[in-house]
Amino acid sequence: MITPLLPYAGSVTSVDLSRTVLRAVRRAVDDGVLRVAVPERVVVTVPGAGGWGDYATNVALQLARPAGQPPLRVAELLRPRLVGLDGIDDVVVTGPGFLNMRLRDSVSADLVADVLRHGSRYGFAPSGAPGGSDGSSQVLLCPGDVRSVVVTDVVARLLRAQGAVVRARCPDGAPGGAWTDALRVDAALFRDDVPAGKSGPEHPVRVRRCSGDPLVLGRDAGRWALLHPAPQDRVRLGGEHLVQRESNPLFRVRYAHARARAVLRGGSDLGLRPLPGDTGAADAELLALLADHPRVLRRAADTRAPDRLTRHLVAVADASLPLLADVLPRGDEKPSAAHRARLALAEAAGAVLAGGLSLLGIDAPDHL
Repeated sequence: MITPLLPYAGSVTSVDLSRTVLRAVRRAVDDGVLRVAVPERVVVTVPGAGGWGDYATNVALQLARPAGQPPLRVAELLRPRLVGLDGIDDVVVTGPGFLNMRLRDSVSADLVADVLRHGSRYGFAPSGAPGGSDGSSQVLLCPGDVRSVVVTDVVARLLRAQGAVVRARCPDGAPGGAWTDALRVDAALFRDDVPAGKSGPEHPVRVRRCSGDPLVLGRDAGRWALLHPAPQDRVRLGGEHLVQRESNPLFRVRYAHARARAVLRGGSDLGLRPLPGDTGAADAELLALLADHPRVLRRAADTRAPDRLTRHLVAVADASLPLLADVLPRGDEKPSAAHRARLALAEAAGAVLAGGLSLLGIDAPDHL
C-alpha cells in the first residue's frame, strides 16, 4: 500500500522535501519501475551552479547503480511522481540526473507569512511544548572560564526557546559580576533554585578555553568572538570583530538587520505595506534559509553548539543583502505586488536575524 502524500502544514523545508522524495522513490518501487531498496535518507539542497528552481536532489545518481539504470533514466522515472506533490509545481532534470524542484508561489508566501506571524520568535517551540511544561530541568555543567560561561548562557537560551527548563552549575563557583554584567550573562541561570527531584542529568559544556579577555571588545563583539568559533576552535579577540566592513561576519549580520528595518521604514513612507507573495527564483536561497531556521535552532540546542546559529545568521545576512538593495520602487516606478512581496520577505529576514541575535545575547540595532 502506498503511503498517501499529504500537503504540509505551514512552510516547506528541505527536510520536508526529502521525505517527499523518499515517498516518490517508494511509489516508483511499488509501481515496479525501480528495483532498489528505498534509502533511509536523501539530500535536498538549494540548486548549485547550472541548477534550476527552488530545491534540488541527487537521488537519481544515488540510486542509479543499485537500480542498474543510468541516472538520467532514474530521474525521468521519478520526475512525474514528484510533480504536483506537496507544493511542488514543476521538476526539471539537469546535468547527469539532478532533479530540480520549483515550489508553487503560495508555498513561499506561506513561509514568509509564517515568519511574520511569529516574528523574532519564529522557530521557537510553542508554549506548553514538551520539555518545559512538567517542570523538569536540564542541568548544564559549566567550567569556570569566561568562554564556557557565555556559551552556557546561550545554550540555556536555545534550550528554553525549545521549551526546556534549564539551570547551570559551576563546580568552580558562580561567575563573577564582571562577566554577568559586562557580557550580559544571566546570573540567575547559575542559582541552584530548582525544586528537589526536578533536576535532570547534567550535560557538560565543552569548549576550548579562551586565553584573552573578551571584555576589551565590548559586550556584543565580545560575545560574538566567543560564540562564533566551533567549540574546539581557538577564539580570536582581535579588532577584526569591531571593524564595520564586509570582512566582519558580525557586522554583516547586524547591518543586514538594520537594512531590513530601514527598508521597512522606507516602505512605510511610501505607503507600501508588506504582503507575502511571489518574489521570484532569485530569492530561493534566502527562502530556503528561512525555512531551515527552526531546524537550526533545534539542532543548536540539542548539540549545545551556538556556533551553528552564528553561521546560520551569517548565511541569512549574506542572502538578504542583495535583496535589500532592490526592495522599494525606484524613480517613477509604481508600487506593485512584487514590491510588497519583497518587502514582506525583507521583514521576515529581519525577524530571523533579530531573533537569532537575541538568543546570542547580542543587540540587533535598527540603525547602523
